[in-house]
Amino acid sequence: MAIQKIEHVGIMVSNYDKSVRFYNETVGLDVLTELKIEGGPQLAFLGSKQSGHIYLEIVETLDQPFPTEGRVHHVAFTVSDLASEIQTLQEKGVTFLTETPQTLPNGAQYIFFVGPDEERIELFQPKK
Repeated sequence: MAIQKIEHVGIMVSNYDKSVRFYNETVGLDVLTELKIEGGPQLAFLGSKQSGHIYLEIVETLDQPFPTEGRVHHVAFTVSDLASEIQTLQEKGVTFLTETPQTLPNGAQYIFFVGPDEERIELFQPKK
């Protein structure tokens, strides 16, 4: 695989606004992008405005229970050619959570697959 970097760590949160404020005001991460998935959760990508690097994705929960300490939802890796990486993983027998990549409102594409302990791993291709 041609992993370029860790894209971000996704964290499921019970109160979207409170969590975004916490990571922005308390931790000091900049809010780089906020997206609303039609029929799905609201997302915030936080990181450094100076570098443009994203470190965290805040994912609004939609009636999904999780432990009181929160839940790390997935780890994401940036790739430059998502289709090629998917083909490579298919040849290796990886289990994907969807049949095709999803596209965010900003044009970025992603797909999730599972690791050996059912952990979620995301391949993320920024908008070209």
